[in-house]
Amino acid sequence: MAIRGGLSGSSIHRNRSNGSWICVVVLACFLMVILATLYFFVGRGLHVSTTFSELNENASGTNKQNADWRERLVLQHLKSLLSKEVIDVIAANTNDLGPLSLHSFKRNNLSASWKVVGQGSSDDASAEVSQTTVDVKQETPKARQNNSSDDQSDSVDPAKQARRRLREKRREKRAADLVKQDDEVIVKLENAAIERSKSVDSAVLGKYNIWRRENENENSDSTVRLMRDQIIMARVYLSIAKMKNRLDLFQELQHGLKDSQRALGEATTDADLQHGAPLKIRAMGQILSKAREQLYDCKLVTGKLRAMLQSAEEQVRSLKKQSTFLNQLAAKTIPNGLHCLAMRLTIDYYLLPPEKRKFPRSENLENPNLYHYALFSDNVLAASVVVDSTIMNAKEPEKHVFHLVTDKLNFGAVNMWFLLNPPGKATIHVENVDEFKWLNSSYCPVLRQLESAAMKEYYFKADHPTTISAGAANLKYRNPKYLSMLNHLRFYLPQVYPKLDKILFLDDDIVVQKDLTGLWSVNLHGKVNGAVETCGESFHRFDKYLNFSNPHIARNFDPNACGWAYGMNIFDLMEWKKKDITGIYHKWQNMNEDRTLWKLGTLPPGLITFYGLTHPLQKSWHVLGLGYNPSVVKSDIENAAVIHYNGNNKPWLEIAMTKYRSYWTKYIKYDHPYLRSCNLTE
Repeated sequence: MAIRGGLSGSSIHRNRSNGSWICVVVLACFLMVILATLYFFVGRGLHVSTTFSELNENASGTNKQNADWRERLVLQHLKSLLSKEVIDVIAANTNDLGPLSLHSFKRNNLSASWKVVGQGSSDDASAEVSQTTVDVKQETPKARQNNSSDDQSDSVDPAKQARRRLREKRREKRAADLVKQDDEVIVKLENAAIERSKSVDSAVLGKYNIWRRENENENSDSTVRLMRDQIIMARVYLSIAKMKNRLDLFQELQHGLKDSQRALGEATTDADLQHGAPLKIRAMGQILSKAREQLYDCKLVTGKLRAMLQSAEEQVRSLKKQSTFLNQLAAKTIPNGLHCLAMRLTIDYYLLPPEKRKFPRSENLENPNLYHYALFSDNVLAASVVVDSTIMNAKEPEKHVFHLVTDKLNFGAVNMWFLLNPPGKATIHVENVDEFKWLNSSYCPVLRQLESAAMKEYYFKADHPTTISAGAANLKYRNPKYLSMLNHLRFYLPQVYPKLDKILFLDDDIVVQKDLTGLWSVNLHGKVNGAVETCGESFHRFDKYLNFSNPHIARNFDPNACGWAYGMNIFDLMEWKKKDITGIYHKWQNMNEDRTLWKLGTLPPGLITFYGLTHPLQKSWHVLGLGYNPSVVKSDIENAAVIHYNGNNKPWLEIAMTKYRSYWTKYIKYDHPYLRSCNLTE
């Protein structure tokens, strides 16, 4: 038992000694691993913390050899890709800036918008160099230097400091140039915006005031348009239902269509609609939805809409012709008030004794040293506005002489008006064109042509086209004014006023806003007619008025020659007589008896007669278009010496443009007894 116990005890002791040996071995291995790791890190740390002088001594030879070898290898590849000049530029920049490194970029070259991910500040970066396992041997010495060493080396090398200052100056200059360019661009954009804002009509912008009720809804007619669209689609499905013999749906659509049309009425905005309109819209929507389910056929619907579109276009064309016809008709008519005024004045004139029918200062009528005006009109009120506006804006009214010529129907009315309303100290004289005995058909081609059968047929033929579509095209040229010799008398000024040297011709649809005496001192340079030209880029040129398919016109005139305006023309009557202007007019008027050179009117023969004999005046003397153009610039009107209501919308007619009418009406005294008795009001 003792032996067994001893054996057992020795075995136990052997087992314990074996276990201790194993632990010692494991512990020793663990310590060796730790010591090896520490040795590695300590060695690397020592290598990093070695001074730069030692590193330069130990690694300069090897790094230099490596750098030289890499440089030669790179140059061999670059020479096959780049030219020698490019390689020289790269070498020069490298010598100036030094080798490229991440540290130098972090320190100097990166802008504030760049961020190196995973990198801290310069202090953190310098601390991390001694704590990380970066391969320092693969970096150049300049890449391993921190900020302090760079500053020390730079302070030692003045050349580097000079290059750095030069680079900073270049960067500052480039930045300043960019800022300057940006400022110039901004200034240009602001100036352009200011110019665009000046061209915007503030009157138009005024109606878009946010406080106006009509602008509370951007689409003030959206409901009206919806109802119109429903009516259109209802008509489409109505015709399809009738085609497919769907009488029940046909009747339902017809009933809904009538209800919608009654609800819509003459409304143009949502505010004009009846209160029950939303219910009608809902009911029509249900009917159209039902019709779509039962009747919709893409081909049929498209065909019906196309047919409706063509019909609408025909209606638009017809309405345009009707509008043209009515506009021309309104331009021909004499308002009741003007007719009443002429009749009352005529009656009172012929009730006057002969001695009271004469105007004072008749000795001025042939004085060439005064300012003479020629005005040919059969409109009493229009003639009064021309005379009154001229006198009110004249600096020396006593030196102005007005020669009025009218027809026998209005002779008494014009005389009576100016006897009752004399033009201050100015001189006025009224004549009757029918008393010019020399103006007859044997002398005047126009009178002879008006008496011809062809002209009578053109104007007065019984079976003349009476429909709008047939007669609207030539309606403009059938205006009675073209039949009146008052319109053609402008070509006979030397015959009417033989003792005058210069005369200013005025139409009766103009308003004078400034003193016109400066026109008599304009040098016409030997020309006969002084007028404002009206041609733009491609309009109001000779080809607009004359028939250049006619060889006579094509041979003698330039189709691109600039047109000019009648209405305010200064004529040199001495030059007129020398150049026989009236004879030139007669020649071309005889050639146009069949109206193949130009249509009726006085401007085309005027352009021909005074071709090459017209001196252009400044445009501010005469502004046109107030009788047809709604876009005449307000500043041009206010700065003009004469404004002209040429066109159909004369200021005394109901179709006058409201925005321009006040320039004319301010020279009319509507409290005058004759005007009140004839109900003539503003």
